[in-house]
Amino acid sequence: MFTEYLNILSKYSPLSENTKSQLEPYISIKNLSKEELLLKHGDVCRHIYYVNKGFIRIFYFKDGKEVTEWLTNDKHFFFSITSYFESSPSHLIIEAIEDSEIIQLSKVGLDKLRKVNLEIANLMIEWISRSLVLSQKRMDSIQFETAKQRYDSLLKMQPEILNRVPLQHIASFLGITQETLSRIRSKK
Repeated sequence: MFTEYLNILSKYSPLSENTKSQLEPYISIKNLSKEELLLKHGDVCRHIYYVNKGFIRIFYFKDGKEVTEWLTNDKHFFFSITSYFESSPSHLIIEAIEDSEIIQLSKVGLDKLRKVNLEIANLMIEWISRSLVLSQKRMDSIQFETAKQRYDSLLKMQPEILNRVPLQHIASFLGITQETLSRIRSKK
C-alpha cells in the first residue's frame, strides 16, 4: 500500500526492501478536511509528515496575529522541527488549507529503527540536512531579498500557489502586508 511513498524515501537515501518492510508498521495515513488542524499549539509533533495530496500551512500566533511560517503542497515533507526533536510542546500549528491526504511516519518507529539500521540513520541525516538547508534559504530570503524577489521565488517554486492558498497566508509567508502583495501582483 505504501510502495510509492517508500520509493520516495529511497530517493532521499537508498533503502533495501528489508528496510522498507521494517518501516511499514510505522506508516499511517491521515485524511484532513479543509481548515482541519494536524498539529495544535502545545501538542508534541510525533511524526514526520508527507503531503500525498493537498496543501498545508504551518503557522504561529504573534501579538494576536497569525504568522505563516511555511506552505507546502503535494509530494513534500514537513513537521514541527523543534517539537519533533525535543519532544516538546509545539508553538507551531499545522493546518490543511484544502482537503489533504497526509502520510505519517512515526518518530517512535524511526527512533527505534535508526539505532539498529544504518539505512534509516542515513535517511534521518539526509532529512535533517535538507531541513537545515531549507531553513537557511528561508532565513536568507527574508533577510536579503526584496518582497518582489520573495514573491517571484515563491511563484517559481510553487506556481499553483495563487490558485490554492488564500492571499493573506501568502502575504504572511512572504513577510509583507496584503496591500504590498496586491501592489506587487498588479505590476505583473
